[in-house]
Amino acid sequence: MNFLSDFLRADAVDVYQKPVGTVRDLLVRMQEPYPVVTAVALRRRPAGVPEVIDWSTVRAWVDRELSLKLAAAALTPYPRAQDDVWLSRDILDKQIVDTDGRRLVRVNDLQLQASDRDLLLVGVDIGARGLLRRLNAERLARRLARLAGGDFPQRLISWDAVDPVQGDARSMRLRIAHAKLAKLHPADIAEIVGQLGGKDRAAIFASLDDETAADTLEESSDEVQTQILARLDDERAADILEAMAPDEAADLLADLPEDRREQLIASMDEDDAEDVEDLLGYEEGTAGGMMTPDFVAIPTRLSAEGAIEYLRMRKPDAETIYYLYVSDDDGRLIGVLSLRDLIVADPQTPVSELMIIRVITVEPDTRTADVAAVLAKYNLLAVPVVDGERRIQGIVTIDDALDKVMPARLRRKARAL
Repeated sequence: MNFLSDFLRADAVDVYQKPVGTVRDLLVRMQEPYPVVTAVALRRRPAGVPEVIDWSTVRAWVDRELSLKLAAAALTPYPRAQDDVWLSRDILDKQIVDTDGRRLVRVNDLQLQASDRDLLLVGVDIGARGLLRRLNAERLARRLARLAGGDFPQRLISWDAVDPVQGDARSMRLRIAHAKLAKLHPADIAEIVGQLGGKDRAAIFASLDDETAADTLEESSDEVQTQILARLDDERAADILEAMAPDEAADLLADLPEDRREQLIASMDEDDAEDVEDLLGYEEGTAGGMMTPDFVAIPTRLSAEGAIEYLRMRKPDAETIYYLYVSDDDGRLIGVLSLRDLIVADPQTPVSELMIIRVITVEPDTRTADVAAVLAKYNLLAVPVVDGERRIQGIVTIDDALDKVMPARLRRKARAL
């Protein structure tokens, strides 16, 4: 089993066994599933020997010695490319995401494996043995551990299960799209992002699509949300806000300085911006301040079959469709029914015969704790918010209500589960 630390500081000799320097680093070309070594960087080299030589000039690797096929005078410089990645400089000691374990880990060493004439980067050592190996103390440490009745296990992660996260230009070349990271659950991405610095957080969000970025932002702490929006340009930040639930976007914008908030609202789609501005007009800590305008309302004149077709045609982007709210021709709330009741009903049954007339509601200025109490008392998944004329303004879902009344410590713990 070969590791990068085995190559670093190894002697390199030409075809006549004359020293041409010591190995400073290995360069790779990124490809799936495993990057391939393309060049060797040298230090302490004689005059005329290039700093970086092509891996194709390597004949053998034996006992920490790199033997070349050519004489020192015949070595030519490796034609470097912008997308070259230097293993020691760009990856070693950096943070990466273990996408299988959904965690942030540190690169202590890199595993290399020969494949035909190529040398591939196949794994990452995240354990203590990687550090000990770099200090030339691995064998001694394992011997002492065995005397004590134990051992140092290898802690290796396959390269195809990691995603580098550094935000600097060199490291971003490692996995420019962060495709593996984007496949994780947004809550897992948010937890990882929370452990990174500002530049690396921005790099992650820059690589995510709008929907994933929006879901991840919703799962992130207030601090991370504010920092991300501060680093993203207006257009990109607006795209993410538009992909968020309006109530989540409004909550996020409410915590920003007024000038930044106005900039982002001005960059948003007109309809989305209007929804968010309406929500921002309500006092924080009230039903109006935490409701979402995404709900399903159907006319009372429809039959069960007509209501299903109504939903199918409009494809509502609702926070929840467990409850369908029924309104009259003036938009006043007159009933509610569950999606289940609608589906199992006789197709010709009027909605007015299926709905529950006595609808539990709250007003826009109802305090958060009282809204949560109503949801708990009546065992509801959502409660409509109505004005003085019983026109529905939005709904508060149980998860949003709990999120508001739950202590921050418990919210973070719940997100980590």
